Amino acid sequence: MIGRLTGTLTDKNPPEVVLDCHGVGYEVSVPMSTFYNLPAPGERVTLLTHFVVREDAQVLYGFAAAEERGAFRQLIKISGIGPRMALGVLSGLSVAELSQAITRQDAGRLVKIPGIGKKTAERLLLELKGKLGADIGAPPVHAAASDAQADILQALLALGYNDKEAAAALKALPAEVGVSEGIRLALKALAK
Repeated sequence: MIGRLTGTLTDKNPPEVVLDCHGVGYEVSVPMSTFYNLPAPGERVTLLTHFVVREDAQVLYGFAAAEERGAFRQLIKISGIGPRMALGVLSGLSVAELSQAITRQDAGRLVKIPGIGKKTAERLLLELKGKLGADIGAPPVHAAASDAQADILQALLALGYNDKEAAAALKALPAEVGVSEGIRLALKALAK
């Protein structure tokens, strides 16, 4: 029903903002990725929106980019994932990071988001596979290479390295490296 709002930003109180559109103030819930990119109060802003009508409330959710709104709509189609949890997922991961986690079937990335447990993360990966994976934000890769790289990444994360360190070590590896050799080379690079 309400697909987009353009107006003056009057109030910012995470995760909600108030947008004044010709004298009408709309309360809009936004993911933190959108919130951090908003201008200062008093500035004009345009948000793409998704309108949710429930028995007890009518809530507008706003997004800076069409990709965010599309990911939000895919998330809320999943049984057990409501708009608040979908907003939490998009606040914890960018659309590209979410897409990459789905492509790699990386439940570990999703579990780090508050409110997402192991079972919910696995359900998200299963339901979104093919809908939000390689088609959005992730470069196409060979299946064998992505499986090996995903296993190497999981091993590095399990050993206590953070996402940034593990990703940097993965980039330095040859494209067709095996899992055991890749882990050995990555650990050698991280030890320096």
